[in-house]
Amino acid sequence: MSAPVAELTRELVAVPSHDDETAAGDVIERWLREETTAGVTRDGVGNVLARKRADGALPEESDDRRSLAFVGHHDVVPPDDSQIRDAPEPGEYEYVVEERNGRIYGRGAADMKGAVAAAMLAFRDATAPDGSDLVFASFVGEEVGGVGARHAIEEGFVPDYAVVGEGSTNYSKPGVTDVVVAHRGRRGITVTSHGVASHASEPEAGENAIYRAAEAVERVRDLEFPSVEVAGESLSGSVAVTEIDGGSAINVVPDRCSFTVDERTVPGERADLEVLAEIPDLEWTVDQDLPPMQCDDEAFAQAVLESARDVHSGEPELVTKPHATDAGWLSQAGTECVIYGPSEPGEAHTRDESVSIAVLERCQETYRAIAESW
Repeated sequence: MSAPVAELTRELVAVPSHDDETAAGDVIERWLREETTAGVTRDGVGNVLARKRADGALPEESDDRRSLAFVGHHDVVPPDDSQIRDAPEPGEYEYVVEERNGRIYGRGAADMKGAVAAAMLAFRDATAPDGSDLVFASFVGEEVGGVGARHAIEEGFVPDYAVVGEGSTNYSKPGVTDVVVAHRGRRGITVTSHGVASHASEPEAGENAIYRAAEAVERVRDLEFPSVEVAGESLSGSVAVTEIDGGSAINVVPDRCSFTVDERTVPGERADLEVLAEIPDLEWTVDQDLPPMQCDDEAFAQAVLESARDVHSGEPELVTKPHATDAGWLSQAGTECVIYGPSEPGEAHTRDESVSIAVLERCQETYRAIAESW
């Protein structure tokens, strides 16, 4: 018989949630109401939230008590065709879920319904320390910029501490699930240069917007990347020009050219993109700005690390992560966050996405240990 965390993961992965998270949220909400004594809510955008305390009383979020949250998301990126099959009802479909060689395969298994399942079970089974609340949250819209997390924060969801179940397995070495104490953010920018159009036979009669954009691209290329030291490691940012578009015809000097910049940010630092302001007739807009994360509470990070080591045969470490997650939004709002989850590098968003059942069990045990000792 499959482990409970494997069974719950299979149930969650089977529910499509790349264009509408409602059905997956329904499963999570129903399970929490049936399996726990927590106060369970579903907010206006579809986030599923639950809260409990040791004495069994239903806590009010406004209570002045310390809180620890297990945080995940139940939306996924669009599946590959091989990850979908037709459902019994005409016009409907479901995700393909398979279990083999100790792993569960399917869209969202690694990112991150497996971690959500492990957190749900740990939340149910753990007893919160006296004087504190234990919280569970599964957000919508993480894959499209943290829609659910931002809404929850705006509505007052700011736990004191959070363990976000994004991937941290095999970061320091094979066979361990590490504790991430910082990650990079992402800022996406569109830069537009303006010129004056003219016939290409008389280029001096116009102002070539592509030349102006090329000067801006060179400025971006020469930028120094910021870096910070976290947990004994250097977490470095980056800046790259990723797309360019300009011109209307081979014989026309263009009056407009635009290009996009992908900037990976680090806590407290930004690349000096303001140098672009020195170029005339240039404007830039921020299309997306996902914040980085850094845990500033060393005692909390160490407590999570000790809980992880207690259930490991290996030796997990404090590490950093290159990808932005909902932990960035929570950290920006004032929550001390770490990341601890089953997904391995290269597993998320792939056509053969999968997660190890043994690591799911490890995460479940670790989450419960954290909940009862933090």
